[in-house]
Amino acid sequence: MTGPHRPKTDVDVAIVGGGLAGCALAATLATFGIEVVVLERRPAWQWRAGGVFSSPVTLEALRRLGVDEATLAVVARPIPAMRLETSGGAVVRLTYGAEAGGPPAVGFDRSALDPALAALAATAGAQIRRGVAVEAVDLAGDGPAVVTRGPGGTATLRPRIVVGADGAHSIVARAAGVARSTRLPERVGLSYHLADARPDGPHDARLRVFDGGYIGIAPVPGGRVNIGIVLGPSWRERLARDGATATTAAIVAAVPPTDDDPATWRDGALCDQVAGAAPLGGRVTRRAGHGWFLVGDAVGFLDPFTGEGLHRALVSTSLAAGAIRAALDRGPGQQEDRAAAAYDRAMRRRFAAKDAVSWLVQGFLARPAPFEYAARRLATRPDVRATMGLVMGDLVPASRGLDPRFLAALLAP
Repeated sequence: MTGPHRPKTDVDVAIVGGGLAGCALAATLATFGIEVVVLERRPAWQWRAGGVFSSPVTLEALRRLGVDEATLAVVARPIPAMRLETSGGAVVRLTYGAEAGGPPAVGFDRSALDPALAALAATAGAQIRRGVAVEAVDLAGDGPAVVTRGPGGTATLRPRIVVGADGAHSIVARAAGVARSTRLPERVGLSYHLADARPDGPHDARLRVFDGGYIGIAPVPGGRVNIGIVLGPSWRERLARDGATATTAAIVAAVPPTDDDPATWRDGALCDQVAGAAPLGGRVTRRAGHGWFLVGDAVGFLDPFTGEGLHRALVSTSLAAGAIRAALDRGPGQQEDRAAAAYDRAMRRRFAAKDAVSWLVQGFLARPAPFEYAARRLATRPDVRATMGLVMGDLVPASRGLDPRFLAALLAP
C-alpha cells in the first residue's frame, strides 16, 4: 500500500507483541489484504501472567474473529459462576447471565488459545516473527522506525503504522509519550497453574479477598486450575523474604475448601513456574496518534479483579483494525491522523463507563468495611447481584452499574 506521496516503507503494519491482542489484530488486518508483521520476543509460547477467566462475550468475539467451534471446545472450559468471597464470610455468586438461561462464563487454556490465534493470523497471511525483540521505536521521523534484535542481529523496520500490543508497559506507548501510572498503590500480580484432580465437569471459579490482596482460582482445560494472586504493598517484605513460590503456596493453603470445591487441587503438581507482573497496571492519555496505535492491555490496564481484560483486548483489536484500514486507505497526513483520532474516541466511548465501575470497585476494595457491607447486600439481593454480574461481564452497558437507582438498591440498608 505504498504510493507516490508516501515515504518508502518495508511493511504496512508492524505489531509489537505476539500475544492474544497482537495475533487477533494481525489476523483481521491480513484478511483485509494488509501486509502485517508480528514481532514477538519469545521464540516459543510460554506461560506469563495473564487473564484466563472471562464472561461468555469473549467466546462470541472469538467466533467473529474466525475461531472455529472445534478450537473453542479445546481452549475454553465452562464455568457456572464466579464466587466472590470476603474475609468476613460474605459469598456472592455471580453467574454472568447464566442463571437467566444465557451461556456460562469460561476459563481459557492460554497455552492453546494463544497459539491458535497465532496460527489463525499466519493462515490469513500475516508474518509471525518469533525470537525478535523490539529495542526501540522512533515516532519522530517521516514514519515509524522499529529497531529489532533477532537471530540475524540488529535491524530497523519501517512500517506505515506500528501497533503496541505488548502489554501495560508498552514500548510503543512510551515512545509516543502517552504512558502513565494507574495512581493505585504499587501491586504485584502472580499467576501459575496447579493440576486438578477433578478435570471433568463444571466447577465455580473463586475470587477470595484477604488482607492486602486477593486470589482468583479458575478451572481451565487440560486438567488444571489457574491461580492468580494480586498483592498490595503490605506483602512486599514477605515476598522479598520468602520468594514468590513460597508466598503463593501459603496463600493457596489458607483458602478454605467448599462443598463444590474440595481441597484436591491444593495438592496438585505445579504445572508451570510462578509468573509475575510488577508494577501491575498502567494507563495512557491517548490510544492512537500519527503512525501508531495501541491495543490490548497497552491501551490501559487497571487491575484483573473485574475480569474484563480478554474481552476488552478483542474489542480494541476489532476497532483498531477498522481504523488502521481506513488510515492506510486515506494516505499520510491529516486524513490518516483522523482515523487514529476516531479509534481513540471509539475506545473512550466504549469503555468510559466500565472504567468508572472498575474504579468504584477499587475504591471499595481499598476499604474493607464498606467492601464487606456491599458484598453482603449483593449476596442477599438477587436482582442487584444479577445486574452486577451482567455489568462485570460486559453483557449490558456498564452505565447500569453507575445508575443512582442501582447504587441505592445495592447500598441501602
